[in-house]
Amino acid sequence: MDMLWNGWGDPAKAAPLPDAVTGLLRDLLGVKPRGAEPLALTDIPVPGTTAAPAALDALADAVGGADHVRTDAESRIRHTRGKSTPDLLRIRAGDTADVPQAVVLPASHDEVLAVLRACAAHRLAVVPFGGGTSVVGGLAPERRDFVALDLRRMNGLLDLDPVSRTAVLQPGLRAPEAEALLAEHGFTLGHFPQSFEWATIGGFAAARSSGQASAGYGRFDEMVLGLTLATPEGTVETGRAPRSAAGPDLRQLILGSEGAFGVITSVTVRIRPLPERRVYEGWRFASFEAGAAALRRLAQDGPRPTVLRLSDETETLIGLAQPDAIGAGLDQSDAGCMAITGYEGTAEETERRREQAAAVLRDCGGTLVGAEPGERWAHGRYSAPYLRDALLDVGAFAETLETATFWSRVPDLYTAVRTALTDTLTAAGTPPLVMCHISHVYENGASLYFTVVSAQGDDPVAHWTPAKHAANEAVLAAGGTISHHHGVGTDHRDWYVREAGPLAVEALRAVKRRLDPEGLLNPGVLLPTD
Repeated sequence: MDMLWNGWGDPAKAAPLPDAVTGLLRDLLGVKPRGAEPLALTDIPVPGTTAAPAALDALADAVGGADHVRTDAESRIRHTRGKSTPDLLRIRAGDTADVPQAVVLPASHDEVLAVLRACAAHRLAVVPFGGGTSVVGGLAPERRDFVALDLRRMNGLLDLDPVSRTAVLQPGLRAPEAEALLAEHGFTLGHFPQSFEWATIGGFAAARSSGQASAGYGRFDEMVLGLTLATPEGTVETGRAPRSAAGPDLRQLILGSEGAFGVITSVTVRIRPLPERRVYEGWRFASFEAGAAALRRLAQDGPRPTVLRLSDETETLIGLAQPDAIGAGLDQSDAGCMAITGYEGTAEETERRREQAAAVLRDCGGTLVGAEPGERWAHGRYSAPYLRDALLDVGAFAETLETATFWSRVPDLYTAVRTALTDTLTAAGTPPLVMCHISHVYENGASLYFTVVSAQGDDPVAHWTPAKHAANEAVLAAGGTISHHHGVGTDHRDWYVREAGPLAVEALRAVKRRLDPEGLLNPGVLLPTD
């Protein structure tokens, strides 16, 4: 099944907002319904492909026939940009200015190499495409003469080593399919980001993804033991051992490279036994500061739950801590801040860690709310993108951004980003509701994930751009990283360049010139074009 072309995920799972929430948006933020009827897919204007017939023939030869090279309007629309709010608003308005010239579907590493050679010969840029879930412009190159390299045919489990507890996965394998294949052998990857239902293994590696159970299983880049990369200049293979002192770790150069250095064609990952038991609970804290202190104590001194997250007062009140129960907290005068803890493992281990963590949380001022909030969160953990679409449908603007920093800087970073967003959007005449949660914790710091809702204004994309820029500036000024897990893309590129520094950027440019001398791979993503 393909993802909804003008929204998120499975069309059957989309649901309208409750009337009470729509009324709240109208009264609180001045949200007004959009007047125009939404365009149908068949109404979207798509210019004819400019790819030369000889180039299309060469691509067909590379992937085993013309059936695997698509130039029809629907295929090209479905591979236009990603799933950020500006991306959706633009496609809903019929903007296909950066539609790919063709969609190419290879089935193997060698076919990917052949596609790259064909594109180099015909001067076509290449954008690797997995689940299409990028929210930072990772699928929007600066060139228009490009093809989308859809990796869906590369969706297998190539090897599983139960002794070493490793698996080799192809890049086009969606996360649910990967979990199902591993579960047949009694294992799990344990990587469950919000994009889980649609994102792919290759995308997780290319963007340094982090899942909602990262406190227990780690980030995706911590799971990766080896990678194979196809480039216009040949193949790069990494990962002869779980750890090595044989020079710099080239895996780390490929992880997070977002298709700018090459196309990831296989990933060797660490796997773990399927847990016997999963338990999720809700805890209430009087303030975000108190809850953050409790999370820090667990992250630093243990025991660390598998899932550990904390919503601020606003997010708790609205109910985003439990996405399938939006508005549930509006009648609670003592809302405070909701934390979700989760424990996975053997029955004995799960109960032991749960009891030990509960003692710490109580000592930090937390009150156990019970299993219901935790189970609600687990049930609705992938629902937020559908909620965003429903907000857009009624005329609200909704977008997210995230960052991370050291524990001592969390309060200042939290305040700086909230202030930047509130001040910029209020000055534009669309005062926002800004919510935040800590979604990933480490011994030395944590991530902050912000959700912003406002009226759309006359030009929703233009209304958001200054706010996003102000938030990016606030992140750097407050000592945060420009992205914790969404990636760089084009949206964060200029701030990433400042964060990394000129010498580091020149070193990365040198790598790109060696692996991609013609600059064909995702041009303008991650690094500015020369």
